Amino acid sequence: MKVPQFSLASQTMKIKEELDEVIGQVVTKGSFILGENVQKLEREAARYLGVEYGIGVGNGSDALYLALLACGVGFGDEVITTPFTFFATAGSIIRAGAVPVFADIDPDTFNLDVNLLEEKITENTRAIMPVHLYGQAADMAPLMEIAVKHNLRVVEDTAQAMGSLYGGQKSCSFGDAGCLSFFPTKNLGGFGDGGMVVTNNPEVAEKVKMLRVHGSRKKYFHEVVGINSRLDEIQAAVLVVKMKYLDQWIEARNSLAANYMKLFKQHGLEEIVKLPRTIDNAYHTYNQYTIRVPDRDKLQAFLNERGAGSAIYYPLPLHLQPSFSSLNYRMGDFPQAEKACGEVISLPIFPELASEQQEYVVETMKQFYREKGF
Repeated sequence: MKVPQFSLASQTMKIKEELDEVIGQVVTKGSFILGENVQKLEREAARYLGVEYGIGVGNGSDALYLALLACGVGFGDEVITTPFTFFATAGSIIRAGAVPVFADIDPDTFNLDVNLLEEKITENTRAIMPVHLYGQAADMAPLMEIAVKHNLRVVEDTAQAMGSLYGGQKSCSFGDAGCLSFFPTKNLGGFGDGGMVVTNNPEVAEKVKMLRVHGSRKKYFHEVVGINSRLDEIQAAVLVVKMKYLDQWIEARNSLAANYMKLFKQHGLEEIVKLPRTIDNAYHTYNQYTIRVPDRDKLQAFLNERGAGSAIYYPLPLHLQPSFSSLNYRMGDFPQAEKACGEVISLPIFPELASEQQEYVVETMKQFYREKGF
C-alpha cells in the first residue's frame, strides 16, 4: 500500500468545479493583484478569527516580518520565541533588525514553555512571538499576562493553526497581530504562496497595508521603506472557496487523530509511542500529527521502504542553525527542543486520508518495533 504523507489531489477534485469557476472569473476580469477577491478573503478571514482587520500579503514569512515592523519592532530590539519551529519565525525577527531570544519548549505540547519567559526578558525586550505549532494553540493566558505586565507586543505565528482554539477564542486573536500562511500544505492552503496579518489594532492594520506596497499609501509616494508582498487574486479566489470547507476539514483531521490514538492502543504501541496531547480548554487542528518515537530515523526509513509517508518537523533547532551562529547558542542550551528534534515524526494526516491507510501505517510501525525487540 502507498500512503502519502500529504496529498491535495482528492480534495481538489471534490471542489474542482467551484475552483475552475472562480479562477476563470479572475482571468476574464483581468485584475490579478489586491482586487475584490483579496478584499473578500480579508473580510471573511477576519470574521472567522474574530478580529477586526485582515491584510493579505505574499506569504506567511512576510506576514511575520511585516507584523513585527507594524508593531514597532526594529534594530536592537529583542523578541522572545521558540527554537523549535520553522526557520521563518526567527528569520522574520532578524529581517526586522531585531534579535531572536529563544526560550525552551514544553515537551508535551512542543510550544513555548511560558514558565521560562520572564527570565528571558531584558530592557531590550520588545515582543514575544509564540508559535501555535502543529495546530496546537500556545498557552496564551499566562503568556498574555506576562506581555501586559512587561508592556510587550505579542505577534502570534499561526501558520500551522488557523482554526485552533484556546479558551473558546481563535488563535491569532490574542496578541497585537496574528500571522497566517496559505502555503498549500496548510489547513487552509492555496495553489501557491500566500499569507495574511490579522489584528484588532487599526494602526497596525494600516501600517501593514502600507508596508506591503513598498511603504506607500498613495501610489509613487513612499512614506517608509516597505516591500512588495501582495496577495494575488487567483490565490484569494481559491482560498475564499476553500474557507467554506475549513471547519469540516479540521473536524476530519480531529477524527483521524482520534483514530490514530485508537489504533496505537489496539496494537499495543502506546507505551512506545508518545502521542500528541491537547492542552486543557483548547482545540487542536492537527495540521501535523506529530508523535515522539525511539529510533526515529530508522523508523522513518522503514516506513519509507514500505510506502508509508512521514515527515520530520524539525530535525535541527533554530539555535543550532548555521545561519544563526552569531547568536552564540550552543548544544545543550535548550534541551527539550534538542530532544524533540531527535524524536519527532509526523505521520500522514489530511482530510481525505482513509482509515485503512492509517491502519497500514500503524501496523508497519508495529512491525518495525517488534523486529527491534521493543
